Amino acid sequence: MSKMKKCKVCSKEIASNAKSCPECGAKNKKAIYKRPWFIVLAIIIILGTLGESSYEDSTVANNKTISEVEQNQDKEISNNQGEEKDVLVKENEEKVEEKEEKVEEVPKEYKSALRKAKVYSDTMSMSKEGLYDQLTSEYGEKFSDEAAQYAMDNLEADWNKNALKKAKTYSDTMSMSKAGLYDQLTSEYGEKFTEEEAKYAVDNLDANWKENALKKAKVYQETMAMSPSAIYDQLVSEYGEKFTEEEAKYAVDNL
Repeated sequence: MSKMKKCKVCSKEIASNAKSCPECGAKNKKAIYKRPWFIVLAIIIILGTLGESSYEDSTVANNKTISEVEQNQDKEISNNQGEEKDVLVKENEEKVEEKEEKVEEVPKEYKSALRKAKVYSDTMSMSKEGLYDQLTSEYGEKFSDEAAQYAMDNLEADWNKNALKKAKTYSDTMSMSKAGLYDQLTSEYGEKFTEEEAKYAVDNLDANWKENALKKAKVYQETMAMSPSAIYDQLVSEYGEKFTEEEAKYAVDNL
């Protein structure tokens, strides 16, 4: 026996599988939720909803994973930067300590030699070789060779200017010729400047060589009563004053 249901139009009970109501003739339609197409559509909607939910869950999970990775990377970068900073600080500290150790390692004798060398250079305009000899001389400062060498290596001096100052002193006080002054500056028994330093000095010295020759001639005339001819010979002699012939002639002509 088939199931019975009420007609939706006249409320007469009819068979559920009847195509129409025998009383009023109204069609007997299946409920929409029982129709195959509705069921298929419902399944599609449910699957779509589940897919979206799964996608959202997956997206959230992926975003969370990405965020965690980024945080770990930031943390790793921060740690690396911190480590690099620590390394730089340590290296700088080691350099400072090494520099301080080097300063502390310099013997007192070496420091004293350097100070003494500066005094000689500033006040007496000595050459580098002459200064070294003075520091180590038995009749001078008697520093060790090592201390004197340290002084030479660390002394801030302009040897060209020292040579020029020394040349000016000789010219002003002893009225020397240009050639005689050069020989005195480079002599092993004189100032011991290098040839380059001596040349710089005589080339840059503001001196009147004729007047120097005249002053020297007057000294010979007054102290040794020499004749003009003998004075001339002494002024130009290779073993004498080494003035030029022109300078010597000017001197004897103006006695």
